[in-house]
Amino acid sequence: MADVGSNDLVKVVALLGAAVVAVPVFRRLGLGSVLGYLAAGLVIGPFGLGWFSDPQAILHVAELGVVMFLFVIGLEMRPSHLWSLRRQIFGLGTLQIAACTAALTGVGLLFGHEPVVAFIGAMGFVLTSTAIVMQLLSERGDIALPPGQKIVSVLLFEDLLIVPLLVLVALLAPGEPSSDASRWTSIGIATGALVTLLAAGIWLLNPLFRLLAAARAREVMTAAALLVVLGAALLMQLGGLSMAMGAFLAGVLLSESTFRHQLEADVEPFRGLLLGLFFLGVGMALDLSVVRDNWAMILGAVLAMMLVKALCIYVVARLTASSHHEALDRAALMAQGGEFAFVLYSTAAASGVIAAAQNANLTAIVVLSMALTPLVVLAVRPWLKRQEEKIDDLDVAEGLSGSVLMIGFGRFGQVVSQSLLARGVDVTIIDNDVEMIRSAGTFGFKIYYGDGTRLDVLRASGANSAQVIAVCIDNKEAANRIVELVKSEFGQAKLLVRSFDREHSLQLINAGVDVQVRETFESAIRFGHHALCQLGVPPEDAVEIVESVRRRDAERVQLELAGGLAAGTRMLIGNIAPGPTPTPFTPPRKAATPLTPETAEATQGTNK
Repeated sequence: MADVGSNDLVKVVALLGAAVVAVPVFRRLGLGSVLGYLAAGLVIGPFGLGWFSDPQAILHVAELGVVMFLFVIGLEMRPSHLWSLRRQIFGLGTLQIAACTAALTGVGLLFGHEPVVAFIGAMGFVLTSTAIVMQLLSERGDIALPPGQKIVSVLLFEDLLIVPLLVLVALLAPGEPSSDASRWTSIGIATGALVTLLAAGIWLLNPLFRLLAAARAREVMTAAALLVVLGAALLMQLGGLSMAMGAFLAGVLLSESTFRHQLEADVEPFRGLLLGLFFLGVGMALDLSVVRDNWAMILGAVLAMMLVKALCIYVVARLTASSHHEALDRAALMAQGGEFAFVLYSTAAASGVIAAAQNANLTAIVVLSMALTPLVVLAVRPWLKRQEEKIDDLDVAEGLSGSVLMIGFGRFGQVVSQSLLARGVDVTIIDNDVEMIRSAGTFGFKIYYGDGTRLDVLRASGANSAQVIAVCIDNKEAANRIVELVKSEFGQAKLLVRSFDREHSLQLINAGVDVQVRETFESAIRFGHHALCQLGVPPEDAVEIVESVRRRDAERVQLELAGGLAAGTRMLIGNIAPGPTPTPFTPPRKAATPLTPETAEATQGTNK
């Protein structure tokens, strides 16, 4: 018994040792951690040193790494944000998958496969490796950026696609077709599992975590986080659906929870370890004997399928208004097959749709494509340098500090900065508009290049020591992302945010910002004042009128915050007669002297 336990421990030590040795070496060489894991798995696997004889068993356990990765991604995808990506998920995803499937099926036919085998091989290769792409995006810090969000959208749609593909394999299987009753039973079970997960996420998860938080037992919270991830994955598996999608849905359902960041911190160590184990398992699964016996066909198929898939992705990206840089980067990242191909091919082989030898060849092609992806990304990097070189003459945000961190230096930010700089306040300003930074530099402004939606950039810009963080960008989604990061990571700073409209203001107030200012409100108020004066309205009457407009607007904000307005009646509040001045969320600024056309003219620039 002790010998058996010792043998298992030796295997665990071998896995950890291979990862600890290979990954730092490959990262040092600039090849990335993914290729390090794959190479280590190949060396210690059954077709290398032979320390492990059953890579499929390791892969089965290591799939939990992909499951936990998608749970963490789900935590970042609030339902409203996910809904905003619907066109990318179903539009861009459908277009890319259709184009790649047609082209890759043609490649399979050119290699002499039967139509059904060519189609199954193509569909497996279309299912991009979520684990590899997300890991590469995570290492670069690009998941939250718009190009990264497009890639995530396509990956989500591909993960959803595995379910109908497995149904299609069952329909293509030779022999007696399954009865309509059993087919509808399977659909009913899958639907029931999905409804159960959604119901539990909506009505059970948040009360559960509130109860556990009250117990103040950290280890129980960690256990509960793992229970949610694994329980959701198991429920989807029992329903015949994707484990990874179950975990992703659980993450989405918890994305609005106040425990979201705690859950992410609890799951992260397990996610990283199991994801590394998954890559080790993929490396072990490469059957070198199959590659040796069919090396010409496999090598040719790998190169042809990766090239054709990358070309299709690039064309689709350009057709959907992506830049050359973004399209080329997406094509390099997503040119490989993925882990769901193993599931599809093994199911097709078990059902008799493809032969065992074809399953081995297709699996080898996918594994090699996954192993080549980090090298492809490195090879494409020089072609992407042209855009990167554009910022070589700019100072990148790194090791900065200041009393105020200002994010965005457009028309709004430029005017805001004047008051701060006139007072001698130590202001650090970051922006990601290259031309604007250069233009501001000619006027003596020191602007650092940096994307405020990235946590590492905020830290490098001094957000952890800033007294005030001013978000002056004109992108509502990006502003919301920055607010979320600042509230969770930099609680010491007062947070001031430029708002797009009243609806955005309400979102910001609910998010807990200290001050929100609508970008057009003050300038429109002053414009209305000038219009009244030009019509001959006495200045004191004009001041009273615009102040009543301020009061009514404050009333509307307070009523909407209290939930007292139906969507169809909000505009009617504009006709409320001026009453007692309520206590506004942000008190209106009172001028020391009455507002006249002369004083308004002197200060109107501050509201651009």
